[in-house]
Amino acid sequence: MGLEILAIIMVVSLFALILAGIPVPFALAVSGILFGLVGFGTDLFNLIPMRIYGVATNYTMLAIPLFIFMGVLLEKSRLAERMLDVIGHMSGKRSGGMAIAIILVGVLMGASTGIVAATVVTVGLISLPTLLRRNYDKRLACGTICAAGTLGQIIPPSLVLIILSDISGTSIGSLFAAALIPGLMLAGLYLLYIWVMARLRPQTMPPIPQDERDAMPTSQVWLDLLKVVLPPIALVFAVLGSIIGGIAAPTEAASMGALGALLLVVLSGRYSFSVLRETVISTFKITGMTLFVMMMAQIFSLSFRGLGGDDLIDSLFAFLPGGVWGALIFMMVLLFFLGFFLDWIEISYIVLPLMLPFFQHAGVDIVWLSILVAMNLQMSFLTPPFGWSLFYLKGVAPKEVKTQDIYLGVLPFIGIQALALTLVIVFPKIATWLPGVVGW
Repeated sequence: MGLEILAIIMVVSLFALILAGIPVPFALAVSGILFGLVGFGTDLFNLIPMRIYGVATNYTMLAIPLFIFMGVLLEKSRLAERMLDVIGHMSGKRSGGMAIAIILVGVLMGASTGIVAATVVTVGLISLPTLLRRNYDKRLACGTICAAGTLGQIIPPSLVLIILSDISGTSIGSLFAAALIPGLMLAGLYLLYIWVMARLRPQTMPPIPQDERDAMPTSQVWLDLLKVVLPPIALVFAVLGSIIGGIAAPTEAASMGALGALLLVVLSGRYSFSVLRETVISTFKITGMTLFVMMMAQIFSLSFRGLGGDDLIDSLFAFLPGGVWGALIFMMVLLFFLGFFLDWIEISYIVLPLMLPFFQHAGVDIVWLSILVAMNLQMSFLTPPFGWSLFYLKGVAPKEVKTQDIYLGVLPFIGIQALALTLVIVFPKIATWLPGVVGW
């Protein structure tokens, strides 16, 4: 049996194990070790330790727990709750004002946490009961919350971008710079959609009642804006600006971001030992899961390439019409449909290492390609039936909100994400202009 046939069976067995309910890191390790041994014997065990050691000692990976700590701390301290309230009152008597506030808070939370679960759960708990009480359309409310939560996947500092940096071999700073404009563009498209819907169907998103607006004087709203909203914005700009501007390395900027988040929480009066304890535990859990998958993916990747998987992928793309563009469209469609069933980190470490070498050899701008991948993976959080944002919101939604309401509510936002992805494909400068300006 040819080694290429073994590579195909190896991939099929991996998906079979995942669909059977085996945790992804164990499925990666089992399939990688088994087929690696069949392919080239015990020499595999001479190579695995070096690959795992390379992940464990990668200095850049220190940014992962630091950014996670920064985001979880801001979420656990409930600063997002105050931000949503302040921005919502800033919208005044406008229809759709609270929906606009949710998108803006999603941008701020995404830029400070980069963790979809934290944003969706936090915003869902805070805003969904209030929106329903104010007679917002259930589907529109659910779709807005889920879409706002996924902005953390593309707006830096994003965990997805850090992982893609490791997989693609590009610098984190270049990916952060490249993702900034597409992320803000996507948020802008969300806001445009809400604005249009507020004009066409104002009854689906009524303004904040007058008595609630009167309960918070305008002077108090502006004061809270200075105290609650501007400090997190300043922290985000300081962290991202230092990375994109080349002033600090990602790990150094992440450490300052973690320290800055801690100071913000202390100064806001929301610090307590229980908050710090929950933050540290959550940081360990998320970091441990991420790094464990990364290490086990090294075994799978090593065995697949040893079995001639790279040549197999090149042959596959050679049969596709349209050359590099045909291969790109095939990859985007494949990632989109895999997003219906698999988590983004599974897709990243299973599919991307198999396909990226082809595009690297073809001379494709890997920074641009990585942003396309990140935006595509972002859609996997919204696509039914297994979009994680849908599960997160369902877990905290009131009983009157049905699963069908959430699934139908996200469909317009999936279309908006597809539009944004198409714009970046057709106009690559949307992603590549800023890295070129700052010299990445």
